[in-house]
Amino acid sequence: MSEDHTLMDGKVHVYKRDNSKYWQCSTYLNGRNHRKSTKHKTLSMAMEYAREWYMAVYVDSKRVQENGHSQFLLNRASPYYISDAPAPSLHSPLTPKKKTTSGPTFAEAAEKFIAEYGVITQGERNERWAQDHVRRINTHLIPYFGNMSVKDINAGLVQEYRIHRNTEGYKGRTPSRSTLHHETVTLRLVLKTAHRYGWIDAVPDISPPYKTSGKVKHRAWFSPKEYKMLYEATRERANNPSTERYRTTWENLHDYVLFMANTGLRPDEAGRLQYRDVTIVTDQDTGERLLEIEVRGKRGVGYCKSMTGAILPFQRMQKRNKGTPTDEIFGKTPRELLNKVLEDLNLKFDRDGNVRTAYSLRHTYICLRLMEGADIYQIAKNCRTSVEMIEQFYAAHLKNTLDASAINVKKRKRPKKSTEDEI
Repeated sequence: MSEDHTLMDGKVHVYKRDNSKYWQCSTYLNGRNHRKSTKHKTLSMAMEYAREWYMAVYVDSKRVQENGHSQFLLNRASPYYISDAPAPSLHSPLTPKKKTTSGPTFAEAAEKFIAEYGVITQGERNERWAQDHVRRINTHLIPYFGNMSVKDINAGLVQEYRIHRNTEGYKGRTPSRSTLHHETVTLRLVLKTAHRYGWIDAVPDISPPYKTSGKVKHRAWFSPKEYKMLYEATRERANNPSTERYRTTWENLHDYVLFMANTGLRPDEAGRLQYRDVTIVTDQDTGERLLEIEVRGKRGVGYCKSMTGAILPFQRMQKRNKGTPTDEIFGKTPRELLNKVLEDLNLKFDRDGNVRTAYSLRHTYICLRLMEGADIYQIAKNCRTSVEMIEQFYAAHLKNTLDASAINVKKRKRPKKSTEDEI
């Protein structure tokens, strides 16, 4: 018997057949059933896929009703393509519209934005962040909005763009939610530029119209047992490599894992870290030896105090690679090696289907500190993030953050007073 779940007030069914390892999704629109395999084995990822699929199919069905066409289907390259119908024409509603309205175009506004953003924010935002804006504009936004007048860009067109990205993808890859969020941020900055120059009266509200569910979500991390499995596996490979030529590579990976889990740095911050940015000191408050790290990341320069366990990996890296003050300690993130170890240990995904990456070592640091009872405000300062972010993505799912003594409070019962009958 197949397992069945519903979404969107019962409009979408997510189910798994007995003889299939993948979840399926289906809906009924315009007098016919639409079905699609999600190609996902985990329920959470399948339900996320089903939501986006239903949104695309629903918009298409509405256009069919409004335009009076007999049938409209998505491009054959789309993951949501329904195979029993012809592909759309070149004038598909999901393709960029060529607007002829007079006035400055989106491409002109984007050119203005690129010219001023790097100069105005110099020293305040990381150079890589500015380059990412330019890449999003040239790769995705200009091909879609470039010839449109900025006056014609509204919330509806931006929603069509999201559907276009989710159905067409880029080089065969469907963008993640965070990728679309970053593209929306860049688009909004360009429209703000057009507003400053008086090309539009106001910046439209282009935030996603459908709010995601309010479920408590957490980021992938390693529990204490899983983290022990990981560093023991990297240590074994460092001590006994398959060939001697790879010994240094595995030793660097082992020290990378220990260093990241004892500092809470982001992978990009660790990639920029140089030996001159790290100092071994004795902390005045605890009397322990630790690392004081000058961190250069997306929010400029910040500071971090490590756990004691980060000292030895740092010293080994410096001795092994004969690092000079201006050399990078780790450089490029060792994604391939780390993924290989995670796959061998069956730790690449957590039980909810979340993917573990080098970023998960930062999440592990935060979670382990919370489990030990560290102050959440101090963790936020040390990790260069906010208390709200930690409460939303870390503290909500950790049982150790719940104080049973404060929860299981019992009100003291007063002794009953003896009453004498009045005569």
